[in-house]
Amino acid sequence: MKFDVNYYRKRAREDFEAAWHEGPNILTPPPPSCQYPRLRYGQGKTHPVFGIIQRLRECYTGMGFDEVCNPILVEEQDVYRQFGPEAMAVLDRVFYLGGLPRPNIGIPRERIVAIEKILGKEIAPDMEENLRETFHAYKKSVIDGDDLVHALAGVLGADDGAVVKVLDSVFPEFRALAPESSRTTLRSHMTSGWFISLSSLWEHQPLPLRLFSVDRCFRREQQEGPTRLMSYHSASCVIAGEDVSNEDGRAVSEALLSAFGFTDFRFQPDEKRSKYYMPGSQTEVYARHPGLDWVEVATFGMYSPSALAEYGIGIPVMNLGLGVERLAMIVYNSNDVRALSYPQFHLTMPSDRDIARAIALREEPETREGAMLATAIESTAREHAAAPGPCRFPAWKGELACHTCTVFVEEEESNTKLCGPACFNEVFVQNGAILGVPDNEKWASVRREGAPTGISYLRAVSWLAASRIEHAARCGCPVTVQVKMARTPADINLNVADYAVRAITDAKKKIDVRGPVFLTVRSEITAQSRPDTQS
Repeated sequence: MKFDVNYYRKRAREDFEAAWHEGPNILTPPPPSCQYPRLRYGQGKTHPVFGIIQRLRECYTGMGFDEVCNPILVEEQDVYRQFGPEAMAVLDRVFYLGGLPRPNIGIPRERIVAIEKILGKEIAPDMEENLRETFHAYKKSVIDGDDLVHALAGVLGADDGAVVKVLDSVFPEFRALAPESSRTTLRSHMTSGWFISLSSLWEHQPLPLRLFSVDRCFRREQQEGPTRLMSYHSASCVIAGEDVSNEDGRAVSEALLSAFGFTDFRFQPDEKRSKYYMPGSQTEVYARHPGLDWVEVATFGMYSPSALAEYGIGIPVMNLGLGVERLAMIVYNSNDVRALSYPQFHLTMPSDRDIARAIALREEPETREGAMLATAIESTAREHAAAPGPCRFPAWKGELACHTCTVFVEEEESNTKLCGPACFNEVFVQNGAILGVPDNEKWASVRREGAPTGISYLRAVSWLAASRIEHAARCGCPVTVQVKMARTPADINLNVADYAVRAITDAKKKIDVRGPVFLTVRSEITAQSRPDTQS
């Protein structure tokens, strides 16, 4: 059955149109730093590469493709069968699997003596024979390497730690082991797996076969760089059937990429001309994304009949390959695949909003009454902030921890106001710096452009006072809470998360919350409330 581009486009659009409107749209990428908007509680973020992989899987299945898992381990002879004379050049970029050989362990008398000295006991003849048999079983792979220590511990009647010491001191063969390579390679192209899978499927499934796989490939690059990784993901598909042609590659690539917002497409012959493709069929796909120039995103072509014949495959096969990381770099506007794939090793400065979210109060009251007290302290201080000292204003009266408390905001000194000049400073984050600023023209740009925390010095100190008054009330004690000059966040009851402090320090930014607060809150215990008792 022959399918054209309209078929694939229709299937892709029908299955995903609703998804674009219901969930976060992948066409609106997060900032290049890979910092995503997130809720304070509960909402996590998807890794950009795996987010693209999931969308590709949904898109392929929506177009009628079945997902398969292709072999990752590929024998060297398969590479020769697929690439022909080009195989040697291809094998230069593959990883060969290697392993440690299992040594022949001799146990002469001097080694028995050394073992006896470490264990502090004599090795009986039957124990010595069991030791030899255990090493022989290990050599023959009857005993796995990770079970050897436990097996020897049972034979010698010793703990695992002593056996490890015996192996390290008495048997240097284990230290001298060097890995030996096999003829098995890690898949460097998804094509290597497709030939193997198709050879088993094509005569046992209805045609045409439409299969896809999104999985890792491994390439031994000379070094990793902004556009190259040694381990990358390939989103590959094949269509196998009598009427398959390169036009199917055009149709699938257009439908697949249009789901990611690409609008215009351009196809041109690929000059690399891999031997497993028919001459003249290997085609590069260039696409244009809104706001971006033309970029190469995929390659497709018809498998060579001679390569297919090596596996007994007697039908035409179209293959399309797409680098997931390449697509993710375009969608997320990234210029370094290493930072995109492994952001934990390429940390960037958190955004101002992220730092603002990392600032919280150090101390808070634990009860509803305590929270009401904090609000009352702030309201009273704000109302009488300019009152000259000495002065005292009642802020709250009520029960705390079975004690009746009266709380005052006061100033005992003359020629001063109830609240210091910095009480109404608010905390903002601008360009990675934490700043406590007043509401005046000098700091207008910080308040306008910075990320607000919603915390003023007065509010933070009010909650500090309420917390300590609540604490003291449990012991039936009055307490005076006084904050004078603020020099650090802790002085005004602020805590900055460790990761934010580290980021600010590394970026040589500053935390400046200095200012004269001079606020005093005092509590009095006027009575003790006793719960009613039943006779």
